[in-house]
Amino acid sequence: MFSPDRLTTYDANAPTDTATATFGLGCFWGPDAAAGAIDGVVRTRVGYAGGTTLDPTYETIGDHTEVVQIEYDPNTTSFSDLLDWAFSQHHPPTQPDKRQYQNVVFTETSTQREQLRRFIDASEWTEAQIETRLERLDAFTLAEEYHQKFQLRGTRWITDAFEEAGYDTAAVRDSPAAAKLNAHAAGHDVTFPGLQQSYEPGR
Repeated sequence: MFSPDRLTTYDANAPTDTATATFGLGCFWGPDAAAGAIDGVVRTRVGYAGGTTLDPTYETIGDHTEVVQIEYDPNTTSFSDLLDWAFSQHHPPTQPDKRQYQNVVFTETSTQREQLRRFIDASEWTEAQIETRLERLDAFTLAEEYHQKFQLRGTRWITDAFEEAGYDTAAVRDSPAAAKLNAHAAGHDVTFPGLQQSYEPGR
């Protein structure tokens, strides 16, 4: 059994001085898990952004796009590093027709906008060649709880540990440990205390 103490200890020691980056990269389950494997990423959440429809939900998403929002430790990784990751996750000169699954890079600050400009200037594409939407983040709406940490939800030995540790669904969503273990459940390589010793195939 994976010790619940490892979850609470990991979360208690997580960095508190974080910055935020938000990306649309297709169905949000995949990038939510992939982002959790990045060194310096503290927590992840999925939701809706980029549209004008009020109070979007999965069933009434309107003109919004599925996105992953990443909290990261600026002392370990940077917005530029995350841009490199985000652009590696899709083909910038193309764009899905369905707005719900389009590729979007959101910026929240003038510093992020400048970093994005520099990234594109140094890339193999001109801005005219890039179909990826480049937008300012006006609002972010959390997706329903059943979309949060989707890969983790199907991995019983992980969910059992969170339940034993007393986490409710919102706490799991915002847990730094859950971000890492969601990545692990999706098959990404992650470093987490006691992970290899605790894995129980078939559970």
